[in-house]
Amino acid sequence: MNRHLQIIKIVEGTSVDGPGLRTSVYFAGCAHACPGCHNPQSWNFTAGNDMSIDEVMQTVLYNDFDVTFSGGDPFYQAEAIVPLAKAIRAAGLGIWSYTGFSFEELIASDDKYKQELLRLSDVLVDGPFIQSLRDTSLIFRGSANQRLIDVPKSLASGSVQLFQPTAKEILQ
Repeated sequence: MNRHLQIIKIVEGTSVDGPGLRTSVYFAGCAHACPGCHNPQSWNFTAGNDMSIDEVMQTVLYNDFDVTFSGGDPFYQAEAIVPLAKAIRAAGLGIWSYTGFSFEELIASDDKYKQELLRLSDVLVDGPFIQSLRDTSLIFRGSANQRLIDVPKSLASGSVQLFQPTAKEILQ
């Protein structure tokens, strides 16, 4: 694997980007430019460091935690990220993906890589951050319009099925 990714940072052992301890990979680039975004430095598509999939996988495998893709917006680098997602899945680890796109936009996209990255995700946290809907009581998301979508169940049923975290997952 020698594809390269534009990475802002990798956070090891975080508990804010999904249940349990996770390795969060923050990708560079986002055109949504949501007012009030907590990570506006990630909007620049050339920010951060160029990393190979192998370099990212070393960190992922060392920690052996499920992985969260965030940013920026990982769906802007979907073609490059799909091989990383496949390697993570092959290692037996789960994937959460954050995006400013809606689930419906990704399903309808003519970009096969966006659709494949969606299919490789267990949970999609979708929708732009909307400052007027900011709600600090929500788990794993910043504004009330954003949904925690159970991707496999949604794809199987043909309609959005929300992820329902257990009390244990919330408290991990």
